[in-house]
Amino acid sequence: MRLLERSVTTLKGVGEKTEEQLNHLNIYTIRDLLYYFPFRYNIHKIKRLHELIHDETVTILGKVLFEPSVTYHGRGRSRLVIMIEVESVTVKAVLFNRAFLKRQLSVGDDILLTGKWDAHRLQITASYFKKYEQDYKTSIQAIYSLSGNLKMSRLRGFIRQALSSYSKDLPEYLPENYLVTYKLPTIHEAIWTIHFPKSQVALKHARRRFIYEELLLFQLKMLHLQKEKKEATVGNAKHFDPRKLQDFIQALPFSLTNAQRRVVNEILSDLKSPYQMNRLLQGDVGSGKTVVAAINLYAAILAGEQTALMVPTEILAEQHANSLQDLFQNQIRIALLTGSVKGKRREKILQDIKDQKIDLVVGTHALIQDDVHFHHLGFIVIDEQHRFGVEQRRMLRDKGLTPDVLFMTATPIPRTLAITAFGDMDVSMIDELPAGRKEIETYWVTEQMFPRILRFIEKRVEAGEQAYVISPLIEESDALDIQNAVDLYENLVKVLPNEIKVGLMHGRLSNDEKEEVMKQFAQNDIQVLVSTTVVEVGVNIPNATVMVIYDAERFGLSQLHQLRGRIGRGNKQSYCILIANPEGEVGRERMKIMTETTDGFKLAEQDLKLRGPGDFFGKKQSGLPEFQIADLIRDYRALEVARKDAEEIVDNDLLKKDPAYEQLSKLFYSTYSGDEILS
Repeated sequence: MRLLERSVTTLKGVGEKTEEQLNHLNIYTIRDLLYYFPFRYNIHKIKRLHELIHDETVTILGKVLFEPSVTYHGRGRSRLVIMIEVESVTVKAVLFNRAFLKRQLSVGDDILLTGKWDAHRLQITASYFKKYEQDYKTSIQAIYSLSGNLKMSRLRGFIRQALSSYSKDLPEYLPENYLVTYKLPTIHEAIWTIHFPKSQVALKHARRRFIYEELLLFQLKMLHLQKEKKEATVGNAKHFDPRKLQDFIQALPFSLTNAQRRVVNEILSDLKSPYQMNRLLQGDVGSGKTVVAAINLYAAILAGEQTALMVPTEILAEQHANSLQDLFQNQIRIALLTGSVKGKRREKILQDIKDQKIDLVVGTHALIQDDVHFHHLGFIVIDEQHRFGVEQRRMLRDKGLTPDVLFMTATPIPRTLAITAFGDMDVSMIDELPAGRKEIETYWVTEQMFPRILRFIEKRVEAGEQAYVISPLIEESDALDIQNAVDLYENLVKVLPNEIKVGLMHGRLSNDEKEEVMKQFAQNDIQVLVSTTVVEVGVNIPNATVMVIYDAERFGLSQLHQLRGRIGRGNKQSYCILIANPEGEVGRERMKIMTETTDGFKLAEQDLKLRGPGDFFGKKQSGLPEFQIADLIRDYRALEVARKDAEEIVDNDLLKKDPAYEQLSKLFYSTYSGDEILS
């Protein structure tokens, strides 16, 4: 293995300048060079003469008829001419600045050439040359990222030289049972094939091997990080009376779904463990996350500890406090702490929290103020966790002594992304909706239908219901010809009857102004709310039954689904109307999918395929790792398999105990640094 750590300067032809160019590509050692994989491949399929099209790039196979000739044109410039026979026809092949090939060719050699075809002259100006091997039907050429003046041919030459001299020194990192079970090539076969593939089938299997190896190593790192975090934060195991908890669950006015029961048990298991809980609970809008949180909050309170629920807005805090009061029926002491709670009332609540006269504090950012002191904070729930910064979440954690933490989100994230982006957390999913909920009817229409939509809104408001109308922009934009919130609001005020009150909400309003608008909407003082996407998360308005989304093609599926989740909260039938005129096939497909399913996880999987991870986490701030060869979207099955195998390895400590994992163990510990895994 030490030979692989040698500098690339040990290779013939790598001087000071070339070393600098290779260093720019992060290639310092022989190992770096061997693992510098192509970013794509040129696949040259051999064509028959009658298939060739003038001026196109083609690949042909021919036999050398005469000794090649070379003419020189100034310093370092040459023209090599090879006359070849292709299907009994004589063809001229021209290669520029490849004079050295003359020595490698003999009359009668079969050669592959790729280049621009001139049908009038029966001539190919070739950019790629290779001696033909019998089993080739297709020629595959690796393409690498380059730096400075480094030529592709030179880089390929260095890689071939390194493979010839050092590939035998590469240890087999994967245990034999994985190679057999998954039908993967050995490291020696795969490393040659990834750089110089002889067939597409062989290349596919080499890529499979390295994708799996890369994902397995990553998942091992994530699980070790998770294990280290747990062991470094030993908390207090919570001891509570299971009968009292069961009585509370039995007294609920509804039965839990199977998914809710499974997740409740996962979280209770964490609470009983001596290790600090760090768990993400994700579930679709209306899947019952709040009830799951309430059951576990009650378990912690039964264990004699204080609890906290932090949410992003005051109105959401008020709604949570009210719904939890209804659920607990005065069995526990609940306090609401927000920015609006001031004066003596606030002082009293702060003193009661300090004296543990409060069991559960529901609040906003007000919970992390310096003057909030808990007597014994043991369990924290953070709702819509992505709305809080890392520092804000840490500040709430610091209010207790290694409290258990449950993060909740209503954004359905595909399992593929969840186990990667949140790999240092345990992830629970509520992937089932409570029975009896009326499914939201979703329609896709064009803007010409807007007069009919207005009549429909009037009809619903006359029936005592309310509506959202969503627009992508706040004000008019020259760059985008799309309806904007301000114009939309002004138009609706003009065209709707005076008795229908129209409200406007967007991101440029202050937090207090937004809260006030939402309060008016919640109290039905506003019947139609025109808004940008700031309305996405949170507030529960059971009376809102209509969601109209303008220029719906501008949104991702997950965002459309989040917006649609603002309605359908009551027992009335709800309707989502997408106004869109998508230009491309992908846009039309997204609108079609929205009308066909209300399953957030299915939509999230589709969005991942159509748009990529950026739609969930943002393009640059995704927190997702950059893989060398693996791709989260394309290789999600391999990721699942790698996660399962990594869990088995970590649970059974195979890296330390089983000799079959010795090389994988060496690779893992040589690259593992818990601090560097997640940004």
